[in-house]
Amino acid sequence: METFKTAKDIASDKLFFIDGLASVRDAVLLLKSKNVQALIIKKRNNGDAYGIVTLTDIIKSVIIPQKTIDEVSVYEIMIKPVFSIPSQLNVKYVPRLMLNHNIKIAPVEENGELIGMIDFSQCVFMSIED
Repeated sequence: METFKTAKDIASDKLFFIDGLASVRDAVLLLKSKNVQALIIKKRNNGDAYGIVTLTDIIKSVIIPQKTIDEVSVYEIMIKPVFSIPSQLNVKYVPRLMLNHNIKIAPVEENGELIGMIDFSQCVFMSIED
């Protein structure tokens, strides 16, 4: 049987969460301190879905419209529900899946848990076989 790399194999363990009621300032500070491009929005309860906010979302929704980062909450600009990549997906299919859904960064999900993040630009190179 042929072995292949999976989404889990290439996912970064840089997965950080923030509350949806946090200000965008809090999100920017966390993004900067953890050196990441996206944060996962915590679920409010078991029936809720995760959300995601990226640096691009902040630029498009807050910086360009010239709102202040203190007056906007994360939940106002997040994308929800978050699109996640199945952990056992063959790595060669990850870039196509992300491209088809116009996603540049996404969490990896295994058994209902988010376990890591995949960035489109990094996964393209990792999916190319030597």
